[in-house]
Amino acid sequence: MAWFRRRPRSSGPGGRPVNQADLDHLTQFVRTRRGVEAFVEPRTTVTETTVLLVAHDGEWTRRRISSPEVARRFALQLSLPIYDVHLLGYPQRMRDYNARQKQRPA
Repeated sequence: MAWFRRRPRSSGPGGRPVNQADLDHLTQFVRTRRGVEAFVEPRTTVTETTVLLVAHDGEWTRRRISSPEVARRFALQLSLPIYDVHLLGYPQRMRDYNARQKQRPA
């Protein structure tokens, strides 16, 4: 029986390495929205470190990033303000956006 065989090690808790497509998605989000701010979410036992981008209207996107330092460099290159979610929490406009999306008819 193969039940107890070890699975091959992945790059981290989430099982998928950070790739260029993730960085391209984040860059495209910044270039096509206004008022974007970045928020670093720390690594957990389930996911790697992530960066959350939130636009002026609350629209958001999240992607894995190698480390908080890489997230800070990414934000610096794109002239984005960057915050730590543990210190500030999530912005209210993001919660409002999520609530509006739930209320939309399907």
